[in-house]
Amino acid sequence: MNFLELTRPTPAENLALDEALLLSANRATAPIETLRLWEEPAPVVIVGRGSRVETEVNTAACRQRSIALLRRCSGGCAVVAGPGCLMYSVVLDLRQRPELRLIDRAHAFVLERTRSAIAACVQPENGLTVKQAGLSDLVIEMSSDEPAQMKFSGNSLRITRDALLYHGTILYDFSLNLISELLRFPPRQPTYRGDRPHHQFITNLPIDVATIRTAIQQSWMATNDATRWPETLMKQLAEEKYSQDEWNGRH
Repeated sequence: MNFLELTRPTPAENLALDEALLLSANRATAPIETLRLWEEPAPVVIVGRGSRVETEVNTAACRQRSIALLRRCSGGCAVVAGPGCLMYSVVLDLRQRPELRLIDRAHAFVLERTRSAIAACVQPENGLTVKQAGLSDLVIEMSSDEPAQMKFSGNSLRITRDALLYHGTILYDFSLNLISELLRFPPRQPTYRGDRPHHQFITNLPIDVATIRTAIQQSWMATNDATRWPETLMKQLAEEKYSQDEWNGRH
């Protein structure tokens, strides 16, 4: 698998690069699979492909803080990214992995790979367990009589004819108060959330980012450092799609 550790200067380019990797893999005559790790240099709100912005985002707070709001090509609800939130993106070939055309199988496959990688980094004496919860979340659970599952990772996907893009967030040193300030309570929630507000539901992983990066890269056996990537397509998508109000503000 190719390994691409690349953060572009703008959120539009970062979201465009994920889609460019997906489209390039879908068009390729031979399988191309890539793991990308990146991290937004400044806070940004990223809504899902079908999100209703005013329902999910406190747009007034975003304007007051001059925080950009963009739409990704995959589903799910809004997230806040930025320093302290590692982003990972996996592009997989569906000709080699046809079972991942089923959405529930895709979620289970990628999340278990990520979960097990992170679980291996947790010190047993910390009393933490890393689990999958809901459709596409990863959580840590404290050892107690009534364990509370706290979310540190949200994920989403997009499937084309021959390729799968699976990407998500991993909070490790993020300003959690910013999430409560910028996002409204989501229009839909997994059962395990139990109506908890953001500050009682979301947490940072107690693991340093270098350890997380290494664990994820090793879990995918992504040993082939990518020397080429679809830069021209990325720039086109960033300019014509991810920089446009017609895309970011629709719904």
